[in-house]
Amino acid sequence: MVAITATLVKELRERTGSGMMECKKALQETQGDIEAAVEAMRKAGQAKADKKASRVAAEGLIVIRQAAGAAAMVEVNCETDFVTKNDDFREFAAAVVEVVLNGDPADLETLLALTTANGQSVEQNRRECIAKIGENINVRRFARLATPAGVLGSYLHGTRIGVLVELDGGDGDLARDIAMHVAASRPLCVSADQIPVEQVTKEKEIFAAQAAASGKPANIVEKMVEGRLRKYFDEITLLGQPFVKDPEQSVEKLLKAHQARVIRFERFELGEGIEKKADDFVAEVMAQARGD
Repeated sequence: MVAITATLVKELRERTGSGMMECKKALQETQGDIEAAVEAMRKAGQAKADKKASRVAAEGLIVIRQAAGAAAMVEVNCETDFVTKNDDFREFAAAVVEVVLNGDPADLETLLALTTANGQSVEQNRRECIAKIGENINVRRFARLATPAGVLGSYLHGTRIGVLVELDGGDGDLARDIAMHVAASRPLCVSADQIPVEQVTKEKEIFAAQAAASGKPANIVEKMVEGRLRKYFDEITLLGQPFVKDPEQSVEKLLKAHQARVIRFERFELGEGIEKKADDFVAEVMAQARGD
């Protein structure tokens, strides 16, 4: 029987982030071969990741990084808000956004295959993070803006809402103000011409039915529909909305005053669109006790 020294256990803990008893057991099973123990524990971590993959992960972090000429934003999800304070989880999220910023991946599959600073892929790091923390963890989505001559801005509201903005003209302060506005006011798109045709048609039909119920003549009904559509466009487009820091002027007027225009923006809100289930707390504790 090979003697398992405290030094061996310590080294394995540092390399895997696992508990002392788990490391000691792995070393005993591999006769003190630390490389074999690391491989075995990684395989076990992958099995844990697969087992937890179906669990809803709607909490997490929105993370933003900006450099000269580029800005990146990612949403990384976990199951509970408690884990968002975990150093390993935060380090993983930070590593992912750096990969997006520097690697410019085409899609999520490409991102997961890219290598992080520690020499492992994003996917390998994700699975090891799951093994350490014990919750399902997902890289849900990312956005990256890059421009050689334009102006980029970003705004992070806590860790739950993030925005990236690209301007033609203006400066960094204006870009940040626009990003802050997008975070607060949730515009659907920059201008009315970007609203999907089917959405415009649907709203027009609703407004027409409402106006027709008034019993007014057809020409008046038509004007009522046009007026309501204009108001609707102002409510959902960035250019039409009142600027949050000065509601007396629209975002469009603010941009004109600075001789600038918005090329595009990206807005992430943590967990939007994820169906959260109401868990039975007792059942959850029992499941954790069983190691599910």
